[in-house]
Amino acid sequence: MTPRTESLIRQFYPADPQLHQLLFTHSRCVAELALDIAARHPELHADTQFIEEAAMLHDIGIGRCDAPGIFCHGELPYICHGVEGARILAEAGLLRHARVCERHTGSGLTAAEIEAQALPLPHRDMLPVSIEEKIICYADKFFSKNPDSLTRRKSLDEVLKDIERHGKEPLSRFLCLHNLLK
Repeated sequence: MTPRTESLIRQFYPADPQLHQLLFTHSRCVAELALDIAARHPELHADTQFIEEAAMLHDIGIGRCDAPGIFCHGELPYICHGVEGARILAEAGLLRHARVCERHTGSGLTAAEIEAQALPLPHRDMLPVSIEEKIICYADKFFSKNPDSLTRRKSLDEVLKDIERHGKEPLSRFLCLHNLLK
């Protein structure tokens, strides 16, 4: 982990060791899988230093959300953690990292999905665009933030079932990521 990444995590999660450990462990698992994917696909020319940093910061907004089961006692709905993380990182001058935060939820979200589901998010597409965004978004789906299974990698079938609950379009987007990155 880079000093900048570690500093940001400590800045936003200094007082809650449980949440800090959960965020760090989940993010480390995502980063390791994302780096493994990048190593298996040199033809994608992914920026691995950026992948490591952005994967470690992709969920930095969770502490401002209300999800007591994962030690988060903020005021925002959990669906807002990506947008909130993007705001935090943009304020820190990390615009590229901020885009990863905003675009990693599910297999990305379209403006139409946000509007149709009346999600408390800005009405714009939040889909992974860069190869690094795609890799992190994909890797994230294989790890839960459930404190009892933080380091357990989900099977592809489990991931597909999770995403399928959100509809055909998110599933189709995930399968495109899978076909690119498997």
